[in-house]
Amino acid sequence: MHEMPYTQSIFEIVIDYAKQHNSSKVKKVYLKIGDMTGVIEDSVRFYWESLTVGSVAEGAELIVEHVPIRVRCYNCGTEYVAPDQFSLFCPECNFFGGEMLSGKEMLVESIELE
Repeated sequence: MHEMPYTQSIFEIVIDYAKQHNSSKVKKVYLKIGDMTGVIEDSVRFYWESLTVGSVAEGAELIVEHVPIRVRCYNCGTEYVAPDQFSLFCPECNFFGGEMLSGKEMLVESIELE
C-alpha cells in the first residue's frame, strides 16, 4: 500500500513537467525503481491508472527499469549484486553487509510528451 504516495509523487512530477512544456499529452514515463525499495511495480501501475484518469497523462505508458542491489563489501571491497535485500553476504569473504551502490532508487528518469 505504500506505493500510493510514491505514485502520487510521480504523477505530480509528470503533470508539472507537461505544464512547463505546454504539452496536452504525456506519451511515456520512464521510471527507475531499485530492488531495495520494496516497491511493487504492479501496484504502481494500478495507482497510475487511477490517478491519470481525465488528465494529460491518461493512457501514458509506464516503462519501468528495475535497478539491482549492488553492494561493495565493507570487509574485502568486492562489488557484487545481491539477489535480494536479505542476502547481503559477500560472495568472496562471506561478510554480511556493505556500502549500497545501487538499488535504493525511485525516480522519474524521463518523460515523453506529444
